[in-house]
Amino acid sequence: MVNTDIIIHDKKDNVGVVVIEKITPNQDCDCWIMENDDSTKIQSKNEIPLGHKIAMTDLNEGDTIIKYGHDIGKVVKSIKKGEHVHVHNVKTKKW
Repeated sequence: MVNTDIIIHDKKDNVGVVVIEKITPNQDCDCWIMENDDSTKIQSKNEIPLGHKIAMTDLNEGDTIIKYGHDIGKVVKSIKKGEHVHVHNVKTKKW
C-alpha cells in the first residue's frame, strides 16, 4: 500500500475513501483495492477531505452507493467520476 491516496474496500464498491489529508481538484490519485490487493488510478474533480468518499464511476440520481461491498445509501444528485460523495449528494435509504 505504498503511496495510496484512496482505499477501495471491495472490488464491487463504486466509491473509495480518501486516506490522505485532502485531495485537490484534478489530482491524479493512486487507489488500493483491499479485497484483492489490486490497484487503480482516478483523477479527482474537486477537493475531498480525509475520510470522505470519491465516486469511482459516474452515478445517477437513484443509484445505490456501494461501500464495503454493501448498500450504504442512494444518490440524490448526479455525481461524476472523481467527484466528492457526501451528504450533499447521497442520503440514507432509511428516511
